[in-house]
Amino acid sequence: MGEERNVLGDPLEPCGTDPVTGFYRDGHCNCGPEDVGNHSLCAVVTREFLAHQVAVGNDLVTPRPEWAFPGLVPGDRWCVVAARWLQAHLDGMACPVVLSSTNRRALEIVPLELLQQYAADVPGDLSGLL
Repeated sequence: MGEERNVLGDPLEPCGTDPVTGFYRDGHCNCGPEDVGNHSLCAVVTREFLAHQVAVGNDLVTPRPEWAFPGLVPGDRWCVVAARWLQAHLDGMACPVVLSSTNRRALEIVPLELLQQYAADVPGDLSGLL
């Protein structure tokens, strides 16, 4: 896989390693040809976003060890499917986005201007996001 770029045109930065995220579970929102879902958007999940995802049939809370998925809690950084994040936005439940860690493939689904409205610098202390 070549060097992936973020939505700002720079090299893609890591999204999260605790838990380890990414379609390839490499900590990055890399989107190779196997990732037909487009897990490109680095989200800082909130309680509201997670509840919305469960309600629309995308359970990001329940651990699935067979897929190396620990289940998410508010404050986790996770590479989410761009269309799922857009759905949450349309329903008023979108969560913050880390632009430097969001793959440019997210722009196939979500305009940059919209992502910029949710841009977040992730603080060292995540308690304010809970």
